[in-house]
Amino acid sequence: MPARPDHRERTLVAPAICAGVGVHTGQRVRLAIRPAPTGTGIVFVRTDVTDRDNRIRVSGDAVVDARLNTMIENNAGVQLSTIEHLMAAFCALGVSNAIVEVDGPELPILDGSALPFVQLLDRAGFRRQEAPVRYIEILEPIHVTDGDKHAALLPCDRYEMRFEIDFDNPVVGNQVIDFVVDEQTFRDEIMSARTFGFAHEVEALRQAGLARGGSLENAVVIDGDDILNPGGLRMEREFVRHKALDAIGDLYVLGAPLLGRYEGYKAGHAVNNRLVRALLAAPHAWREVVLEPQLARAG
Repeated sequence: MPARPDHRERTLVAPAICAGVGVHTGQRVRLAIRPAPTGTGIVFVRTDVTDRDNRIRVSGDAVVDARLNTMIENNAGVQLSTIEHLMAAFCALGVSNAIVEVDGPELPILDGSALPFVQLLDRAGFRRQEAPVRYIEILEPIHVTDGDKHAALLPCDRYEMRFEIDFDNPVVGNQVIDFVVDEQTFRDEIMSARTFGFAHEVEALRQAGLARGGSLENAVVIDGDDILNPGGLRMEREFVRHKALDAIGDLYVLGAPLLGRYEGYKAGHAVNNRLVRALLAAPHAWREVVLEPQLARAG
């Protein structure tokens, strides 16, 4: 079973605070993750916005842009982007409830992976809450396609993920990863994988006013047959591992962990969000379930 054995909600013991630069805005922001009561979910607060509602509760419907990252927005038009790496850490570490305060339009990219967020949460500590975790159990297959990209959610008695990428580049090429989404696997195999891009694309993004905070300190950059980062890769198949990391975060906008199998081929944030919306639009294909400790499933 991918969740904690007690199947209870979790929040933090103490606030977790850091600062960094947004990868697209290049703007320095301060982030504070605070404990929250049961039933809160994950709520982001734009503390720099004071003239209207600055709280954005994460949900599948709150995602308004998923081209280069996952951006959410509330009914007052307040937006926040690049939430996916922190959301992946929340999912894998079983954080059900948290208030995340940020004083800018984008979360800090830090090192381009979920590792710094996991370290931050570990330092704050975790507190068990009495409410049971609600799982989203997939009952019927849900598929979405976009050209040659596709993703699916399939019935499964635990949270599994298969991701495949296929780039016409000798450094990346075809890579596949298939694993059970649980805390230990995330820590061992997924959380350290960094976002990546190609040198010519990075330059084009900067010309368009994006990737202003991107650097070799927070992304793997590929130029033809070469990796420009002095230290090279952190692990085998780092590229597909990062795409899986993104998918975990993108799916956690549903507000609950999955009992199901995700399969993605060349899928990015946009395809993942289309999958989330397709699931929400098909209430017959899923249900919320609560698992008691004595009924925990092996896995």
